[in-house]
Amino acid sequence: MLWLVCFLNYSDRQAIFALFPLLRVQFHLSNVQLALIGSSFMWAYAIFGPVAGWLGDRLSRKWLILAGLIFWLFVTTTTILAHQFWQLAVLRSLNGIAEAIYFPAAMSLISSYHDATTRSRAMSLHQSAVYAGTIAGGVVASWLGEHFGWRSNFICFGALGFLLCIILILFLQEPVSDLSPNHDTSTGKTKVPNPSLSKITKEILGAPPVLRLIIAFIGANFVAMIFMVWLPTFLYGKFHMSLAMAGMNATIYLQIASVFGVLTGGVLADSLVTRDGGGRMRTQAFGLLVGMPFLFLAGRTSSFGWLIFGMIGFGFAKGIYESNIWASLHDVVNPQQRATAVGVMNSLGWLGGGFAPIAFAFGAQHFGMGDCLSSTSLIYGCVAGLLLWNAKWHGRDRRFDPD
Repeated sequence: MLWLVCFLNYSDRQAIFALFPLLRVQFHLSNVQLALIGSSFMWAYAIFGPVAGWLGDRLSRKWLILAGLIFWLFVTTTTILAHQFWQLAVLRSLNGIAEAIYFPAAMSLISSYHDATTRSRAMSLHQSAVYAGTIAGGVVASWLGEHFGWRSNFICFGALGFLLCIILILFLQEPVSDLSPNHDTSTGKTKVPNPSLSKITKEILGAPPVLRLIIAFIGANFVAMIFMVWLPTFLYGKFHMSLAMAGMNATIYLQIASVFGVLTGGVLADSLVTRDGGGRMRTQAFGLLVGMPFLFLAGRTSSFGWLIFGMIGFGFAKGIYESNIWASLHDVVNPQQRATAVGVMNSLGWLGGGFAPIAFAFGAQHFGMGDCLSSTSLIYGCVAGLLLWNAKWHGRDRRFDPD
């Protein structure tokens, strides 16, 4: 059920980027204005993230997830009424708040069902919804936009969201035996810890292993946002594809490869972590190092065949890294603070990633889109080095391991 929520969220995120060529014409927008539409979502998502995480450690995660989904449904369907640039930007910001509510509570819920021996695999399966949703958003949105106009996408998403709300109300449950100390199994209610959001955030950011993971996430997310936002437009312009073909080719190869990568990374990390406390982080670093040459190739080649090869390799490597983003974090934070830690890390990662589309837009004006895409391989190299350092020196604190 959580997979379906994540799938729908990412379908909606990717859809707007696939529709950029249509929005540019209808609203007379520049590249920077288009980037701001994407960034407005990311910044709102980032700003509200810590609050969403704090709530996830205190309230029923089921009903928090449902509240976010209902708010998302309202904002998504309202998007069909937008007729000006500022309206689109505001609605995407509200959409970011709605989706921010979901992720910390969902990650905490998964961790409560899975201990350290299966957590990477469980979270990697959930992460596969990101790639499936991105494919669906890019392909379906492009096709619907080309044939029925850009507003038709949000009518479709609204209908699916309504059905999903009913499913979650009927079937989503908190675990019977919650691994988190915040859950009172005798009453079935979540206990409310005393510390404030600011105190918990300070404690989370004061832990060097957590801080290094956050910095790594910001760097990797910066690269991911560039490809998510601008790859359809890059293919549309450089290879003269139709809108539908650009949307499909920008997502399908990269994201399908990511599904295989994320499942591989989950299995590999669960195996390594039994022998090496930093095994999840080493798995992440391995994925980034593998991805570097493919990133460089994707931006530099003028052959569509080699571009596909580059996107497949990058997607597989990206999946290996992303399979352990949250499992690595949960290895080094107190179970009482899992949702808050996810909210803080997600917030800072998306806040940094929110600048990526704008920075890329300015860079592309001077150096071209291809060279700017290739340069992101340097970011991957730096992030891999940071993760290897973290894996070597932090050591997993076994106080946070579930029994």
